[in-house]
Order: sequence, then C-alpha cells, then structure tokens
Amino acid sequence: MKRKALIIDDEPLASGLVAEHLEPYDQIELLGQYHDGFAGLKAIQEHRPDLVFLDIQMPKLSGLELLELLEEERPAVIFTTAFDQYALQAFEAQAVDYLLKPFSEERFQQAVEKFLAQPQRVQENAERVQQSETLRERQNRLVIKDGGRIRLIPYEQLIRLEADGDYVLLRTEQGKFMQKKTLRYFEERLPEQQFLRVHRSHLINLSQVQRIDPYGKNDHLARLQNQDQVPVSRAGYQRLKALLDV
Repeated sequence: MKRKALIIDDEPLASGLVAEHLEPYDQIELLGQYHDGFAGLKAIQEHRPDLVFLDIQMPKLSGLELLELLEEERPAVIFTTAFDQYALQAFEAQAVDYLLKPFSEERFQQAVEKFLAQPQRVQENAERVQQSETLRERQNRLVIKDGGRIRLIPYEQLIRLEADGDYVLLRTEQGKFMQKKTLRYFEERLPEQQFLRVHRSHLINLSQVQRIDPYGKNDHLARLQNQDQVPVSRAGYQRLKALLDV
C-alpha cells in the first residue's frame, strides 16, 4: 500500500524541488502541494496523509503552529526550512527529520528512507502526540480554534484564563473564547515571566494587573485593567509578589 504525502511550503520553487525528489519513490503518493499554513492544515484534515514535508516560517500560520492545531492523529513530519533555530522544537514534535535548505538530493533521500523504515509510525501516533504536547514556538502569540476559524491572539491581548470544568475560558481584547483544554496546557505554553497562575482556576497576564487588594483573612483579589477581579490564593500571592518584586 502506498504512503500518502503532502508538501506544505510557501515557496513554490522549494515545494517543487521536494516533489521532484519524491518522483523515484513509487511507494509514496504525493497528494498535493500547499503554500500556506491554513491551506495545509485543511488538506491534512481532509486527506489524512502519512507524511508531510513541512516548512516552518510561513505567512499567517507557521508549521509549528499548524501542528499545534492538529488535535487528532498527526502525520509523520519531515521539516524543510532555511532556519536552524527550530531544531529543538522539531525534536519535541517527534519529527522524522529536519532538512536545512538548501539540502542535497542525497540528504533528502536519507530523510525519506528514515520515514520508510518506520512502518509502525501510525500505530505509535497516539504516543507521539502525547510526547509532543510541549511543542511551542515563541512567536508572541497564541493559536486557538474558534468554531471553524483559527485565531491568532498576541500575548499582550490575552487578559486572563479561567478553568471551567473540562474547558478553559480565554478573556482577550478580541472577546471571550472557550477551549477544551486544561489550564496547565496553556500555562506550559505561555511565557512564565508574563503569565502567572495565581489560583488553581486562574491564570493572569501580569501586565494587566492594576492592583492587589486584601480579601478575607488570607486571600487577595487581583484587579485588572478591564475591571475584572480575580481571586488570588495564598500561594499565588507569594508567587505574584516575587515576580512583581514587592
């Protein structure tokens, strides 16, 4: 059975070269080439390929952000990029290989052979998804799904996050959004010097804090610039004081 593959790269010449290098491999069927992250994400969801050749820096949606949005089974990925600083994130994403442009045909063949030597990759997919949950790209923005749309929320526009059962409510300057994630999921992805968990159910943007008021015997309230009041536990208050250096 042939393995299905997609190419997602905003440079047509680069994606064309990958397609050309794939021609000798009868066991791989190339389903298409896509030149932006949004189109690539839709194609992955529609075709469910076994392998994706994925660029990293693309307009609108980067390759790493695209992977974050794949909540179901992820395909095997061979990154193709002109930038070497994303190698760590690629490793965290359990990439098959990381091809640095311009790469030779011989180097390309090594990557493809590595993929073909992993027949159990589909069965191992659930484990790969779990292991790659720490995947992040520090582009100063959060990528979330909003119904059928994808929103890119700059960190400075993210006011606070609140756990609500199996969901997290994001309060932003763009509005309110519910995500079926845990608060820890976001805590691990947001910069720790900018966002702080002040309560088991609350994570706040420190730049949004207007003042901290006593509340009851041992607790406090953080009053934010949008007039929201967020409960602060005793442990959260100590962390807050340490970060604010007060």
